Order: sequence, then structure tokens, then C-alpha cells
Amino acid sequence: MSGKKYIYAFEEGDGKNKMLLGGKGANLCEMTQIGLNVPPGFTITTEACLAYLEKNQLPEGLMDEIRNSMQALEKKTGKGFGSGENPLLVSVRSGSAMSMPGMMDTILNLGLNELSLPGLIRQTGNERFAYDAYRRFIQLFGKIALGISDEHFDERMAAIKRKYGAPLDVDLTAAHLKALAEEFLAIVERHSGKPFPQDPYEQLEISVGAVFRSWSGKRAVDYRKQFRITKDQADGTAVNVCTMVFGNMGNDSGTGVGFTRNPGTGENLIYGEYLTNAQGEDVVAGIRTPKPIAEMADEMPDIYNQLMELHNRLESHYHEVQDFEFTIEKGTLYCLQTRNGKMNARAMVRTSVEMFHEGLISKERALLRTEPAMLEQLLVPQLSPDFHGKSLAQGLPASPGAASGKIVFDADSAEIRGRAGEKIILVREETKPEDIHGFFQAQGILTSRGGKTSHAAVVARGMGKPCVSGCEQIVINDKLRSAQIGETTLHEGDIITIDGGTGHVYAGEVPTVEAEFSGEMSTLLAWADEVARLKVLANADTPEAAAKARGFGAMGIGLCRTERMFNGTDRLPIVQEMILAETPEQRQAALDRLLPIQRSDFKGIFKAMKGLPVTVRLLDPPMHEFLPTAAQLELEIAHLHQLRDTIKGLEELPDTLKLLNPKLYQQYSDGLLKLMGGLHTFKESHLEEDVISKKETILKKVRALAEVNPMLGHRGVRLGITYPEIYTMQIQAILEAAALCAKEGVEIYPEIMVPQVATVEELKRIHSYVQRIHKVVELTHGINVKFKFGSMLEVVRACVRAGRMAETAEFFSFGTNDLTQAVFSFSREDAENKFLPAYNETGILQDNPFEVLDIKGVGQLMKMGVERGRQTNPDLKVGICGEHGGHPGSIHFCHHIGLSYVSCSGPRVPIARLAAAQAKLLEGEYQDPS
Repeated sequence: MSGKKYIYAFEEGDGKNKMLLGGKGANLCEMTQIGLNVPPGFTITTEACLAYLEKNQLPEGLMDEIRNSMQALEKKTGKGFGSGENPLLVSVRSGSAMSMPGMMDTILNLGLNELSLPGLIRQTGNERFAYDAYRRFIQLFGKIALGISDEHFDERMAAIKRKYGAPLDVDLTAAHLKALAEEFLAIVERHSGKPFPQDPYEQLEISVGAVFRSWSGKRAVDYRKQFRITKDQADGTAVNVCTMVFGNMGNDSGTGVGFTRNPGTGENLIYGEYLTNAQGEDVVAGIRTPKPIAEMADEMPDIYNQLMELHNRLESHYHEVQDFEFTIEKGTLYCLQTRNGKMNARAMVRTSVEMFHEGLISKERALLRTEPAMLEQLLVPQLSPDFHGKSLAQGLPASPGAASGKIVFDADSAEIRGRAGEKIILVREETKPEDIHGFFQAQGILTSRGGKTSHAAVVARGMGKPCVSGCEQIVINDKLRSAQIGETTLHEGDIITIDGGTGHVYAGEVPTVEAEFSGEMSTLLAWADEVARLKVLANADTPEAAAKARGFGAMGIGLCRTERMFNGTDRLPIVQEMILAETPEQRQAALDRLLPIQRSDFKGIFKAMKGLPVTVRLLDPPMHEFLPTAAQLELEIAHLHQLRDTIKGLEELPDTLKLLNPKLYQQYSDGLLKLMGGLHTFKESHLEEDVISKKETILKKVRALAEVNPMLGHRGVRLGITYPEIYTMQIQAILEAAALCAKEGVEIYPEIMVPQVATVEELKRIHSYVQRIHKVVELTHGINVKFKFGSMLEVVRACVRAGRMAETAEFFSFGTNDLTQAVFSFSREDAENKFLPAYNETGILQDNPFEVLDIKGVGQLMKMGVERGRQTNPDLKVGICGEHGGHPGSIHFCHHIGLSYVSCSGPRVPIARLAAAQAKLLEGEYQDPS
């Protein structure tokens, strides 16, 4: 023996050590030790799994430990493993430190063979039950341990049901199931090349290895990748060997899955489903549509009362909503598993608030238990209240939100078409764990079988995607790639809409509306604001966007991009006039027309954010971005020349016709004259030389403005210094808008921010403009306009020279989008379209640095900028306005280095508010990865 301990009985395992025992094993140990009715068993550790995966065989000494543990289990149960008199059957179940529902494998009823099967019949007096357990075991073992496809077994099951006219599995008799088991044994021998193993310890050894291997299976690997589960969070799966209890021993038996609270709404009512005379896989696989637990109050009142007691004990012990599995064997309730319930954001928020008020958790725990990114689910679209169309069908509302897309009937197609940019709805009879890759790319999921705790429902809720399950009106024909609902036939590619909040399915695309904050959401975020040190501002460029951001709880605007204001249809022609101007006077004339437009915009934004700071960034992009591309202009000019030549040829048509056929000319002369008149008018208005000449002038300007690398070219502060009249106009518009608001009694805090600064001399130059214009505005309006002046830090040199910058700037804002491109020396568009996915896939980069802040590179420049800036000015206000300002992990780093605020898009403000509170609560545990 190796001397290393690989197995812990449920009575001895440490319920807190999930890394060693897996979540399921740790909870089975803990439930056993607090006195819940758990079938006896033991857990094989994750260390054994890692040892197995290293050498592709069970580690030395493990089978000896398994035999000893099974002998102990025989003593506890009074049964014999493989016995022909009183057989002990066990389940072999996976369980890692992080919950991965349905991603790994389970084998039930292990220990059945030619000897123990008759023993089970004698022991239970129920021949039908014994053969039902046997055929299930053969199929599970064949599929999981021997790699035989489910289809071979499912085809025989479907055939025997057709043969005997049995609509459901439960309608098959003992004789039918006996015949089916014999067919299943033949399938195993035919596809594996060996008879089904009769030695129960051989069965157990093979099954333990198979469950270990499932840790490396495609669906488990895909799941960990999608949810970013690292080795530090979960490394390998434990195996739990547990005494079988049977829910399929008659109508006084059953199986079910429950949540101590509703995982879709958070309501404090036990929620779940059960089936009588069934095993657990029947519920989660959706083979039969189960009944809600509420019905158990009438059907099994004593068991229902025991479930209520179980609900209370689980929540009072774990201080968390629990997702538990149970089996009823001949009137006795067993708890087979519990784990923290996977809920959507709505339920997480509601339960956080209510469990605090119930005294189950602290306010700090209420803030920490919800992943900030989950809050995005609360902003999922809902069907428009103005829509009153009739639904095609209704299933169970399994995961909220509304989604439209093209029907796809298999996960592989869903993955391919989703990656290609199509919006799709995955439609299946029931989903299986191996469909997980299709879930990732689908807008929503629709199944014809299964309940609210089926695989499709649980996974969709975890992803925050709409799901309708158990929609029995839909009959799917995989071969024809179609689905029938009554007289309506839907084909693959047809568009449907599903409403995961009501379970309705509609033909076509249904309009949606944005969701609104719940009272619990407002309460939780108010608690977050009390705790957080970081302020959360928004990126917004219009009064409407500013008002919306304020509704999300933004504490000001950290980035107002003035170039966004130039792209309106009433502004762009004026901007183009300004760019095409040949003299400063012409340029100024265009700017004079833009001034009142910009001033009005700023005034509207200041009013929308009254009492809160608004940071306005002066013009940033290069001038050519406001003009058509050279390729587009060249094509238009070529078409105009071609059209002019064609019309010139048509103008000669009357003379040619008159010469060749005078009679025909005479017959059509009136029509020809009208045609020539129309062509002349068209040419006068669209094809004269000045029209073409103007486009050619624009093309010449576009070519002159073209840059080899616009990221590093004539933009931002460099543009403002080259053409000071542009920044002068913008500064005047900002300060005049501020003065007008102040006169109207609107409390405002404007901030002027200069982009792309690399040297303090650039900053000083723009500051001189601001000081001069500020004096003029104060004299003109007779009011003291207060404002702040600052710089973006998005150029590497500016971060290095932050100490000098802080002599002039009153605030900094890190523009991490551009700073990331500068640090990595690649553009976002090229990187994401060409090589970044491969970099992430192969581990060259762990994350996309444009989504997750690169702490080891960009983060260190930020840290340097903060430290050097505050050495010069201890009161320096420092924030971030790149997209990373809304990413929870990046927010923790921003808190760590002492930023004053983060700024992000309006819809991400709630996420950032919660993340900022968590950063404060967890600051003692934060480890700078650099």
C-alpha cells in the first residue's frame, strides 16, 4: 500500500475541505455529521483523481482502501456487496470543489449481476423494480464506463415501448424490462467486445476510473473554460460511493430535486419537482415531466412535512439557499445531496436582502454572495407590454428573459451558427450535459420535455439565458429538422421568440423592452454605496444617456466624448466643412455654427447630472474619421463619371434615330424630348463638374489626412495644438453651458479633460486656452464658473511623467483602452479578429486584455501614475474611464491602488457599484497578481 489516505467515510470527512472531498463529498460528510438522513457512504478524494489522470490507472493502494470501505459499508447496512440474499447496491457519483451541474458522470445501481439480481427480487418482492434497476445500470455503465453511445440503448427502449404500446417507461411490465435488460447486455457485448462484467468489484473499479476521466471530458473542460474555473478553484473530481436508496419501488417511493427558495424569483417558498416511482436521473434528464413539490402536500403529506423540516435545517446550518436532492424509499425520506443553489440574479438579490432581514446572514455577506457580473441579468430584455400576440405554445418558465432567434435543433449547429454571428434558439426534446457548447452560443433554450430543475433549466439560469422547458405541445422531428405545434410547422432557420418568464413561445421576432430595477436591487446597491470607497461614474455622451446612467445609480459622468456629438445628421456636414476649410477664417465660420450646438448639448448633460461631476473630454479622434473613406469616395467618383458618360450617349440618341429612321423618330419624338429634358435636369443637379469636383476635393483631403497608424497620429491634444480654434470652441461651449446652468440655479461640477497628452508642455498649452476663455466667459456672463482641469493618462510617457503632469492637472483619468493598445503594441480590432483568441486558447495570454485589465503591464503603469501624481498633489483625483471600469476583477485592482472612481457604460454601473463594495470588504484578502 502507498500509505496515502485516499478515502474518507461520510462520518469522518471534513465538510469544509471541498478542494479535497469536492463540494458533494464535503456536503455529504457535513450532512451526515449534523444528523440528516443520508445513506451511508464514503468519498474518494480529488488527490486520487489527479493521480489517476497522471498515469491513467488507479493509484497504488486505492483498490485496497475501496475494499475496506465497502466492507465497512456492508456492516453499516447489514447487506452484502454482490450478495444473492441481501444485496448492497451503490451509486458512484462525481463532485468537484466547484459545482458543475451535469458536466461529469454518475453510475447508479452498481453491484447488480446474475447473482445479486435474484437476491434483489427476493429482498424486495418486486420483480419489476429489480429489472428496472438492472436495465438502468447496464445502460449507465455501458455509456459512461465503456463509452457506448446512448442511442443504441434508446433505440431498443423506444422499440419495446412501441411493440407493447407503452407510452411511458413506467408502463412497461417486469417481463418487458427483463427482455430489455437482456437486449442491453447484448449491446454491451457487441460494442465492447466483452461480456458485461459480473464481478461487482470489477464494476466498481472500472466505474471509479470512468468518473475520474469525466473530469477531462469535453463538456467538463468547456464548462470550466466558459466559467473561468481555475485549478486554484477546483482541481480534479472526487468520487462519492453511496448506498443506493430507491425511488422506483412503487407509488410510496419517489425522487426529486428541491431548492429551499425559488431560484428564479427568490421567493421564500420551497421550490422543486418530484416523480413517484422513479430514480433521480428521470427528473434532471427530463425523461418524464415531473410534478411541483406543492402537489406533494396532498399526495404525500407526511413526506412534505419532512421536506419543510429539511428546508429549515439546511438554511439554518448553511446560511445559504440550498439545492438538494432527495429520494423517498417506501415512505422514508433520504437527503442525497445539498449544495449552494445556483440562482439567477433576481433571486440572488432578493434572497440577499430578505435573508439579512431574517437574521440568517450579515449585511456584509449579503453584499458578497452575489457575483457583480450577474446583475447584468437584471437588465435582460422583457417582452414589450404593447405586444398582445397569441403564443404558439406554453411550457414551463425555467429561466427569465425574452429572446428571439432562428431555430436550431442540435448543439453543434448552434455553436457554428452562433459563432458566425447569428442569433439562434436551441430547440431540443431535452438537453444533455454534452449540449453545453450549444448553450454558450444560443440566445435561449426551448425543450419539449423536462421541468424547472432539468439540465436545460439549471444551466440556462446559471448563464442568465432565457429558457422554456417541458413545452409538450412541440413535437420535434430531428430527421426532417422541423417541429410541429398543432397545425403549425416550424423549420430550422425559422425565427421564434421565447419568454422565459411566462413559458410562452411565439412565432417570429417579438419586440422587447428593458427591465426595471426591483426594490431589493435598489436596497442592495444602496448598501453597496454605503460600504464602497470607490465612486462609480458613467460614460455618457448625450442628455438622454446621462439621465439613463443616473437611473442606474451613476454618481456623475467620468467620460463625455465630444466627438460623439459631431456625428449627428445636423452636425456632420458642418464638421466636414470645418475639416475641408482652406483658411482659418473658413474653419472658424464652421466652428461658429457648431458652438451653439455643442453648448446646448453640454447644458442638457449638466442639467441631467445636476449636483454631480461631469468630465468632458475634448476632441480625440483624427479628423479623417469624420469623412468618408478614400475607397468609398473613389468608387462614388468613378460611378459619377460612368453615369455622366452614359447620359452623354443617351443625349445623342434622338439625332441618331432621326438620321437612321425618320418615321420612327417622328412617332416617338414627344417621349424622347421628355426623356432628354429629364436627363438634362438630373445632370444639372447631380453630375455637373462642381458636384464631382467637390467629391474629388474631399478625396484629396482624405488622402492628405490619411495616417499610417491613426492610433499614434494626429489626434487628441496634438490636433488641439495644431488647430487651436477647435479646442477653443469646445472649451467655450463647456464653460458657457456651465455659466448658463449656474445662472438658472443648477448645481454643476464641470471638468475639462485633455486626451492623448504625452508631455506637460502640451497640457500647459491647452490650460492656457482654458484660462483665457474662462476669464472671457466670467466677464461676459457675470458669474464665477467653477471647474476642474485634468488629463487623460492613455500614453505610456504620461504615466511615467505623472508627477510633472500633476503640477497642472487637478485630476487624471486612465484611458485603459488606448493604454492597453500602446502597452501591447497591437490594435484591438486586429488582435481580436486575428490572433487573440488563439493566444487565450493556448495560454499565451490568460485573458483578453481589452476586457480584463492587464494588471501586470497596464496596471503597473497605472500604479506608477497614481503614486507619482499624488507625490506632487496629495489631493489628486484619479479615475479610470476605459471599458475596464465596469469589470469586477479590474475594479478590485483600481480600489487596491487608490483610485478615486471608476467610470463605465451606463448599464454596467450597477455591476461596478456592487464590485466596488466587494473590493472594500475584501481588501484585506486582495493579492496583487503583479
